[in-house]
Amino acid sequence: KAQTAAILKRVKKFKSKLYLEFGGKICYDFHASRVLPGYDPNTKIFLLQQLKDKIEIIFCVSAKDIEQGKIRSDFNLSYESMTIKTINDLRRFSLQVNAVIINRFSGEKQALKLKKYLENQKIKAYLQAEIQGYPADIDKILSREGYGKNPYIKTEKSIVIVAGAGPGSGKMSTCLSQIFYDFKQNKKSGFAKFETFPIWNLPLEHPVNFAYEAATADIGDKNMIDPYHLKTYNKIVINYNRDIENFAIMKKIIEKVSGLTYKSPTDMGVSMTKEGIIDDNIVKEAAKQEIIRRYFRYKREFLLGLIEKDTIERVEKIMQKLNLKEEDRKVVPEARKAAAESKRKAIRKKDKIDFYCGAALQINGIIEQGKNSSLLHA
Repeated sequence: KAQTAAILKRVKKFKSKLYLEFGGKICYDFHASRVLPGYDPNTKIFLLQQLKDKIEIIFCVSAKDIEQGKIRSDFNLSYESMTIKTINDLRRFSLQVNAVIINRFSGEKQALKLKKYLENQKIKAYLQAEIQGYPADIDKILSREGYGKNPYIKTEKSIVIVAGAGPGSGKMSTCLSQIFYDFKQNKKSGFAKFETFPIWNLPLEHPVNFAYEAATADIGDKNMIDPYHLKTYNKIVINYNRDIENFAIMKKIIEKVSGLTYKSPTDMGVSMTKEGIIDDNIVKEAAKQEIIRRYFRYKREFLLGLIEKDTIERVEKIMQKLNLKEEDRKVVPEARKAAAESKRKAIRKKDKIDFYCGAALQINGIIEQGKNSSLLHA
C-alpha cells in the first residue's frame, strides 16, 4: 500500500504522464526474496496488478547483450530468451507489454532476428541506435541526431513502466527519449525510478546494501552516500555510483526535456522497501548469508572463465568488512566433510575418477550430505 501510494503521489506532479524506470527484475526477484525473508519474488507484479488500469509497460534490451549471448544467471537464459520469457510471464499475470525497445543497435543480426520474432508474435518492436557521446554531449542528445532519431512509442495510460532484461538495457535513455517527444508536443511528462536496492534509507554499511554490492560485483556497482542529497537536505541517504556519477548530466537533460528539477539522484526514486522491514536482525542475517552464497557462485564462475578475478576480490572485501567467513554458511563445513570423506573412500576403493565432490542441502534446518561413487556424484 505504501509503495502504491508513493507512485500515485509522484504521478500527480505531472499533467501528462509518468515514465517510471523499473530497476532490477520486474518478476521473479529471487535476490530480494533471499535478503528480505517474507518478500514474495513477484511483489513487483502484485504492485503492477494494483495499478493495472493506470499502466502500460515498455521492455528494453541491449542489442550488444543479445549479440554477445549474455546470460541471465537466475534462469541461465540468454537476454534474448529472457526478454521473451518475461513477456510471456507478464501475460500470465494479465499484464501486457506495449512494446519492446532494442537499444544500442548498430546492425546486430541477432537483434534483428529478435525484432522479427516479436513482430511475428504481434508484439511491437523498435530499434534504437546508440547515441554517440551519450550522456555527456547534451546538445547532440537533445537534437534530431540524438533523441530525435529514436522511435516514439505511443502510450495512453498515465504511468508507463519501463523495465529491462538487465543492467545497461537502456531504460533511462528510453524514458528520457519519450519525454523529449512529449515535450515537443507540449505534454508535461515526468520521470522517476523504482529501485528495490540499494535501500536508500538504510545505513551505507547495512548488510542488505552490502548484499546489493555483492550481487552487482561483476559490473562494479558501489554504494555511496548521495552527496547531492547531503548538500541540499543535510541528510544521509544511500545511492549507487552510476546514478551519482551521471546525475549532473542527467539533471540537465531532465530539466531541458521536462522542466522538472531534481535536487539529488535519490529524489528521483519512489522506493518504499524499508517500510516492509519489521525485523532488522532477521534481514541482516539473511543478507550476510546471501553475500557468502554470491562469493561461492563467483568462485565457480571464475573457474569456468565467465568472470574476472576482481569480482571475487570485491566480495572478499565486503566479507572482511562484515567479519564473514566461508564457514558462516552452515552448509559449507558439512559439504567439505562430505567431499573429504568421498575422496578417502575413492582412494581406499581405488576408484578411477578424476574429481571428488560433496554436497549439502539445508531444508528446514536439516543438513543432508551428498553421496559419491564412481557411478554417481552428488
